[in-house]
Amino acid sequence: MENAGAALDAEGRTLDVLITGTSRGIGKATAELFLAHGHHVWGIDVQDATIEHPSYEHIVCDVRDEASLPDLAPEVIVSNAGVQDSGDDIGVNLQGTLNICESYAFVDGGKRPQPNIKAVVLIGSSSGHTGAEFPAYAASKGGVLAYAKNLAQRLAPQAICNSIDPGGVTTELNLPVMDDPILWSRIMELTPLKRWATPEEIAEWVYFVGVTNRFMTGQNLLIDGGEAGSFDFVWPE
Repeated sequence: MENAGAALDAEGRTLDVLITGTSRGIGKATAELFLAHGHHVWGIDVQDATIEHPSYEHIVCDVRDEASLPDLAPEVIVSNAGVQDSGDDIGVNLQGTLNICESYAFVDGGKRPQPNIKAVVLIGSSSGHTGAEFPAYAASKGGVLAYAKNLAQRLAPQAICNSIDPGGVTTELNLPVMDDPILWSRIMELTPLKRWATPEEIAEWVYFVGVTNRFMTGQNLLIDGGEAGSFDFVWPE
């Protein structure tokens, strides 16, 4: 698995990385970036694999079913698997995240960190900051943000945990608004940078926070093109 030309971790080592939701979107882009950097990746998804790489192993299972999760000991966890307005957003987005992290970041029933663990990155959402979007989705992502802080305290000083919380991202889940010119125009009016992030851009943030960063922990990073902070300042001319 070693790749002499790759940018590995700070010690120049290949990392064993677990990423959920790797069949499309942010999860797929993140897995491909870790692989490009020379790491070994386990991908978990309810769908079949869409990545072919000698250092990639795909596991089909549901993050909601803790008993079905395979026996692994990752050094980095990226909990990304998520749904939107699915009828079970809380089960997938929040309970699934708890299942993955409690199973793989800890041992002894959550009493101490798993010996190999170095970093956990949770994929939250700007909705966890603003409360926007579908009620169950916003609630699930708000829980993810709080859980990142809980994990950071429990993993320290051995490991770190942060969340990456995107606003709009050009993924398949967002096609209903991306493909509607009127809705898209309304969204762009609210977004100071006048575009959405690509999955590859979010993957870069995940990699920086999970591998390059070794000191920041317990933080929720809002990556939304300025949408949440957009405002109109009203004052006499």
